[in-house]
Amino acid sequence: MPAPAGPFLSPLALSRDSLCYCANVHPGSDLAAVEANVAGPIAEVRRLRGLDRMACGLWLAAPVARTLARAPGRLKDLLEDNGLTLMTLNGFPYGDFHGERVKEAVYAPGWDDPERLIYSLDLAQVLTHCMDPSRPEGTISSLPLGLARDWTRARHRRALDNLCAMAGALAEVKAETGRHLRLCLEPEPGCTLESTDQAIALFTLDLPEAATRSGLDPAPIREHLGICLDVCHQAVLFEDPAQSMTRLRQAGIVVGKVQVSSALTVPTPDRVDLAALLAPFAEPRYLHQVRTRAAGGALTGWEDLPQALAAKDRPGASPWRIHYHIPIQHGDLGLGLGTTQAAIGAILDWLAREPGPQPHLEVETYTWDVLPPPRHPDGPHALAAGLAAELTWLEGQMELRGLLDRSPGGGSGPSSPGFAGGTDP
Repeated sequence: MPAPAGPFLSPLALSRDSLCYCANVHPGSDLAAVEANVAGPIAEVRRLRGLDRMACGLWLAAPVARTLARAPGRLKDLLEDNGLTLMTLNGFPYGDFHGERVKEAVYAPGWDDPERLIYSLDLAQVLTHCMDPSRPEGTISSLPLGLARDWTRARHRRALDNLCAMAGALAEVKAETGRHLRLCLEPEPGCTLESTDQAIALFTLDLPEAATRSGLDPAPIREHLGICLDVCHQAVLFEDPAQSMTRLRQAGIVVGKVQVSSALTVPTPDRVDLAALLAPFAEPRYLHQVRTRAAGGALTGWEDLPQALAAKDRPGASPWRIHYHIPIQHGDLGLGLGTTQAAIGAILDWLAREPGPQPHLEVETYTWDVLPPPRHPDGPHALAAGLAAELTWLEGQMELRGLLDRSPGGGSGPSSPGFAGGTDP
């Protein structure tokens, strides 16, 4: 087994206040909107959960990250005033994630572009200054390099160089501040980095070779880069997320963050009413990749749900899995639609039986605003209630598996042991 990847995260049980949801569900392309989110829905979710303090996972668009990197005290004070602890940042969407049409634009700029590096460094600056000192580890989830269809060898080389530079910068942050940050690449269907095999190749072959080529110490790569495993994404690819966790750990790759999410499924897509059934989900804002099995068992699919519905040569009756995040407490949607909720259970089972550090757990259902009726929330208070319900469901599932710390102080306040330090096995 490879050598440990370095100190990161705690081997202790997770506390209620260390669970968070990703704020990319809220529009936040400017600073005023981010501040309104912190004082509004995020604080309301904390109150609905009955917590004095709660971890939060923010999404900051590039202009907001640049502003706050220069003056992070403003955000730090706002978080403190609202009983919130910044634990993780979503650095995947660079621009407006709530525009009329996001689709492929979410993958730009890629990691080959210096702008992606600059943005990520700004996020690291914000996280360094706004984290709770009693929880010195922080994660930033990020783009899986770029969109696969546009990727080239030259772009890949530039991306590797930028990732090495990012790792080196995070090592400097740790040396100067004592804060250990990890940039976590988030595999996604259709991207340059989508499968567990590709993640392992990137970290065990490509990145070490890039470091050697540049004359860099490879240690910061092991210590400051990792994977954000989005349960929905791996389930859409028909991967077992728990097996992915095992394989990544055996390869010495740290999963610093798990985005707890669930995909839409169609167990019998050969039905005559398929188009009508899925039309409400074929919305124009986000990309909803579809994957299924061809007759020989090979994985196949379409870049987006409208393309799948328009296709005349669909594979037979093999189930469809669709990259459409469904609120995680829903297992069966009725009318012949399901979810990959069981994959979340598999991840929690893995965490319960595998000793060692726990990743940050962040519920990420960014699609609430585009859910078809009757699941679409009727106003901001209904959205906050839905987000709190997701976290409550997750708490219940974790408690069943002995993963949740219910001891005094285990669910409120910054002294909770959820991320107090530790070493990788």
